[in-house]
Formats: sequence, structure tokens, C-alpha cells
Amino acid sequence: MKFKIQYAINILIRIQYYRDNAMNITQEYDAIVVGTGITGGWAAKELCEKGLKTLVLERGPMVEHIKDYKTMNDDDWDYPLKGALSTNDKQKQHVQFRVGWNPKQENKHFFVNDLEHPYQETKRFDWIRGYHVGGRSLTWGRQTYRWSDLDFEANKKDGHGVDWPVRYNDIAPWYDKIEEYIGVSGENLGLKHLPDGKFMPPMPLNCVEEDLKKSMAEQFKDGRLLTIGRVAHITDKNSTLEGRQPCQYRNRCSRGCPFGGYFSSNSSTLPAAERTGNMTLRPNSIVYEVVYDDTLKRATGIKLIDAETNEKIEVKAKIIFLCASAMASVGILLQSKSERFPNGLGNDSDALGRGIMDHHYQLGARAQVGGYLDKYYKGRRPNGFYIPRFVNLEGQTEKKEYLRGFGYQGSASRGSWTESVAEMGYGAELKENILKVGTWQIGVTGFGEFLPYDDNRVTLSETAKDKWGLPQLDFDVEFKENEYNMREDIKLQMVRILEAAGFDEVTAYDKVTGPGLGIHEMGGARMGHDPKTSILNKHNQIHTVPNVYVTDGAFMASSSCVNPSLTYMAFTARAAAHAAEQLKLGTFA
Repeated sequence: MKFKIQYAINILIRIQYYRDNAMNITQEYDAIVVGTGITGGWAAKELCEKGLKTLVLERGPMVEHIKDYKTMNDDDWDYPLKGALSTNDKQKQHVQFRVGWNPKQENKHFFVNDLEHPYQETKRFDWIRGYHVGGRSLTWGRQTYRWSDLDFEANKKDGHGVDWPVRYNDIAPWYDKIEEYIGVSGENLGLKHLPDGKFMPPMPLNCVEEDLKKSMAEQFKDGRLLTIGRVAHITDKNSTLEGRQPCQYRNRCSRGCPFGGYFSSNSSTLPAAERTGNMTLRPNSIVYEVVYDDTLKRATGIKLIDAETNEKIEVKAKIIFLCASAMASVGILLQSKSERFPNGLGNDSDALGRGIMDHHYQLGARAQVGGYLDKYYKGRRPNGFYIPRFVNLEGQTEKKEYLRGFGYQGSASRGSWTESVAEMGYGAELKENILKVGTWQIGVTGFGEFLPYDDNRVTLSETAKDKWGLPQLDFDVEFKENEYNMREDIKLQMVRILEAAGFDEVTAYDKVTGPGLGIHEMGGARMGHDPKTSILNKHNQIHTVPNVYVTDGAFMASSSCVNPSLTYMAFTARAAAHAAEQLKLGTFA
């Protein structure tokens, strides 16, 4: 209890610190971090802990841990329309609403107003965003998986995309560091293509999921298996990571967690950065350019617009980390033009803005499940099961129709009582039916790899501007033959799995979407060996401007089929260690 009281006092101190210091920026820092999401928080923590005076910039407003989670304890009946968006809200967030499950009244404030933040779509691209301190670390799905050499070597082996300049062994120690710090629950499986990690106890599968796991092991001999999702939630009851408490199984994560049960910048890395006394956090700061000095041959700082006053400010620093989210960081680089770089900072290769990727999403299969009516589960588990990739591994798993692979995420649950109410009526029958739990059902969605095509790109619009006079991004990104062939197999294989388990009314589904809806957009400033074909080197530095690091999803040279956030964080921590060492050596003086 004493520890919890002290933690609350520390939060209040931090709140006052943010209020007093957010606008009082000086003119020069050791480092500037652009963005406060998953990677920005990690860059801030690592740089500040290494003694660098660091300015952390966020284009949106302040969100204070706990204090600004204003809907964290609300229920659906606290809102009109049972929490659904009004017609007016849907117009304001018409792109954000494409995802289907977000936003709602409970979390719409953590998603952008699309009318205020427009972009262009030469081809449909579903850009789901959150502009505020913490970014999408407050609303992410928290699925946390390591890449393997199957992923890092894929480009070189099949010739699609540029070769990664790193391999799993280069990143493994940093995966260890991240997992131990953020708290990841899960099950080690001993799979070469899905490396094990430093896990807290796994969340439990329910009875239907356990039986599906057993069925898959019995019915398929090609390595198919089911496990609980690896998720960034604390499950160790004795854990005191950053004063965070274990997950409470409320499943209200996208509102902000007052317990800190899941990892976010707000509850973890930003407070760690602040404790050093080396961080200055400034919200409402729209960075639009990295300033390059042709004489010094390095970046000297950034230019920003104050989102509230429209004042333009230039701030200097020795090191710059772009962590604004993949497409935003690419946009900043494209706008950063000089005599040396007329097509965008570091863009000698014309690779900037190319190779945009996402994951397949919102396709798979569902079924009704008979029986198990004497069984239920406790709590609202904020996690599902995971079926790792089992195609294009080796031998009998090879597919001729497409390259790379996919995995699945899903869950089983007992249906809502509302199924019994639609035509049912009133009186005693209504009262009796609303007390019934309902039957079991199961749904599974595939996450498939998207190849890195150079003609899938984002550019700056020549005509369309935003409210601050900055050019809008224009997306020209599409699925191609490999992706469409994979999508068909994602549905087919999941139907086979559910039918083999003996489930009823098995049906495939495939929602019409554009790339982006997986909310795993990546690429645009890819990492590579050669400055002629890539933007960044193996340390996430721009080849030709080495005091600028890009560590959000923009650096990705391929997409794998697993959720990418853990990989972003690992590369960020690694790059920050490198940057601090280079500064110490005087490289950026």
C-alpha cells in the first residue's frame, strides 16, 4: 500500500512537471525525439537514461496517465446509442471508423478527426491514427511476437525487397530487454520461426479453445498448433514494473488502463524518461522538417508548428530520432528538402516513400460450437489465441501459389443474451431469456505478410494542404497477386481447421478493405546495406545523414506476418544505445 501511495504522489509530481515545462523549450538539446508512441517513448527513455538532454515532441495534446483516461470506468449504458458513434461523429471519423471495432464513444478521443487531418488516396489506404501523448500505445492490440531469421532472410532468399542488414542474433538481446521491461505474458513453444521470449505466466485458454488446440494436434501433421496470444500485459501478481499493477481482465484497454496492466508509453517509458530530469516533453508540436546544414553535412535540428498558436519554431539538436509513426516520419523526411537533398532528406536512392506495407486483416472464418453448455470462463480476457505460421516453412508446407506466410488470431466465447431478444418480445419470457448465457461461438482472423513492392508508395500531394498549410500525404498502395492468392488460402485453411474440429455452420468471411486496416503500416524509409537502394543503415541511421535515426515502422524492409511493435521497440532501444555511444565518441559534434 505504501508503494502505491508513493507511486500516486510521483504521478502528481509528473503532471505538474509536464504543465510547467511543456512550453519552456530551450534552443538546443543533445537529442530530439519526434513522437511519443511505442517507439518515441522508448527512444526518450533510453536517451534520457544515458544522460542526454532530450526534447520529446508530440503533435497532439497531453494525455496524463490515469487523469486523462476519462472513460476508463464507463459502461455502455452510460452513453446514448449504447456507445456507438453518432452520425456526426462518424462523419468526423469516417476513415477511423473503417476498422469496424473502433472508435466508439468510449475511445473516440484517442482517434483523429479525419476532417481535421485529411490525406489523399490515389488508391484506398485505411490510415488509422491517434494524435496525443502516448499515440497508439494507448490503443494498440498488444500482441507481442519476435521475428526470426525466416523473416530477416526472406527478402534475400526470394528476391522481393532489399536484404535486411541484420539477423535475429543481432536483435535477440534487445528483444530480451524489451520483454523484461514491458511485461509480456505467453507460452514458449520451441519454434524456430517464432522464437521464444522472456514471458510472464500465460493467460488461460477456455474449454473450446483447449479442444480446438487438441483437435489441431490430432488432425494435422504439418506443424499446426494453437497457443494463447503473447500479449504485453502483466500477469505476474508480484510484479512491480514501473509501479504498474497486473491486468484486471476488464478488457477496456483502448480507453487507457488506470492500473497500467498493459504496456503504454504513458504508464511506463515516458515516466522513466522524466525521472532522469533530462526530458522536456512538449505536446501540440507539429514537426514538419528536419533541418540539414549543407556545410556541416549533418542535420542541425527540426522545425515545428505550434498546433494551438500556429507559431513556427526551430530547435537545434545533435541527434534526431523520428518516431512519429511510419507514414508521418516518411512525410517529414519528404518535406525536409535542401540544396543537397532536393527530393527529401537522405533520398539519393529515390527509395523514400516506397515499399509501403501492411498485414492482411479482417478475413478468416467463424463457426457455431455445440455443447459445452455447463462451462464458462472468468473475467474479460483482453487476449485471444494464436495459431503461428505453418505454410512455406519447409517440405510439405510449401505453397506454389504465393510467397511468405500468415498466422491467425481468434477467440471462442459464449454468445450474448441479445441473440434471444431480437424477435422474442416481452414479459416473463423476456426476463427468463436475458438470464441465459447463450451458446458458444468462435471466430478467427488471418494476419498475412505483404510483400515490399517499390511501386506501393506514398508521396506529397502537389495541391492538397492541411489546416497548417502542410502538404497532405497521397497513398498509392494496393494488394497484388501474391496477396490475393494468400488471402484465399487464409480462408480455406481456417475453414478446414474449424471443420476438422467438428464445429457447426463454418463460414469464411472476407471484408472488403484497403491496405492499412491492419494498423501495421510500415516501410517508406527502409533499412538496407546499400545507400543506392535503401534509406537507413543497420543502426537505423540515414546513410547520408547519420545523426538522424528513424526507428518507427518506416524502417521496415519487409513485414513478416506477426505483429511488429515488439520489433520496433527492440530496434529503437538498440539505435538509442548506438546514438548515445556515437555522441560520447564525438561523432556528432
